[in-house]
Amino acid sequence: MKQIPSAGPWITNLEKRLVNDAISNGWYENWSNYITKFEKNFSKYINVKHSLTTSSCTGALHIILKAIGIKKGDEVIVPEVSWIATVSCIYYLGAKPIYCDIEKDTWCINPEDIKKKITKKTKAIIPVHMYGHPANMKKINKIAKEFNIFVIEDAAPGIGSKIDNKLTGSFGNASAFSFQGAKPIVTGEGGMICTNDSNLFDKIYFYWDHGRDKNKVLFNSEIGFKYKMSNIQAALGNAQLKRINTIINKRRKIFFWYKKFLGQNKKITLNCERDGYLNNFYVPSIVIKNANEKIRDNLCQKLNLLGINNRPFFRPISKMLKNVKKSNTPVADQISSTGLNLPCASKLSKNDIKLASEKILKCLNEI
Repeated sequence: MKQIPSAGPWITNLEKRLVNDAISNGWYENWSNYITKFEKNFSKYINVKHSLTTSSCTGALHIILKAIGIKKGDEVIVPEVSWIATVSCIYYLGAKPIYCDIEKDTWCINPEDIKKKITKKTKAIIPVHMYGHPANMKKINKIAKEFNIFVIEDAAPGIGSKIDNKLTGSFGNASAFSFQGAKPIVTGEGGMICTNDSNLFDKIYFYWDHGRDKNKVLFNSEIGFKYKMSNIQAALGNAQLKRINTIINKRRKIFFWYKKFLGQNKKITLNCERDGYLNNFYVPSIVIKNANEKIRDNLCQKLNLLGINNRPFFRPISKMLKNVKKSNTPVADQISSTGLNLPCASKLSKNDIKLASEKILKCLNEI
């Protein structure tokens, strides 16, 4: 039976050539050539002053939060629905995530709920560009400016997405990207920090480099982190970044194929794209109307048995974690319990999407 994979990269001879060169020649005086190129090229692409490679988006967020001074007793506002990494780095530092509801259409953090959750302890907001749709950065930045709090974009799912033709990752005080294997561009595992704030970048670099004093040899004045990317990974990242527009266009094609084959079905809704926004459609998803978690899970199971690999929507974080107060987030609860992610591997063809859609429709008719 043909399997339609849920996620995966698009690798060409260019990636193989650059990785092979890094393996063969990327040592001794060339040990960081591809790292330096990747950071420089990424800054140019996102249109920011500074970029710094990391081993993951989780590590990137951890470093940024440390650099802005997040500590025990501080509060950081986050969406209720996201991957756990968005909040784990807050817990690492002894701070407290404050969970906000999401918007019904974009599935991103709701700015109106952000306002309700701000206290004297609030130090930062981490909006997530959920499944590729940009969060409402204009409203979020306005709120942050009013209350003098940091904005850190979790741009792990948002590479290539735009608001008014400006790329995500360039709106906040800093941003964090992911190049994990399911993302549009990959380095196997890996991440990137971006910022336009040179003073903040110096602090970020200091903690990224194990708290090392750059004016002394092997002298560490504070405890820092080891979240670095290898030169071999960066070679892969450079090749992927050269092809970024082609890859994002393919991801968008995959979504619009789904929309063609599934869009008329009245039992579901798909990802949206608001006016003035460009969604990379990193993860095409459906939300089943008038359903519940049991119905959604049954659909997921049926599709997997038919070779259509899928996964459920991210779950409400505060409802998963032990010893955490459950947040009042009705939209997040409803969307997460009735949504599922469709196959979105970059290598998929129109025929693959047509086959997947036919099986999805068949299963939907049985609900």
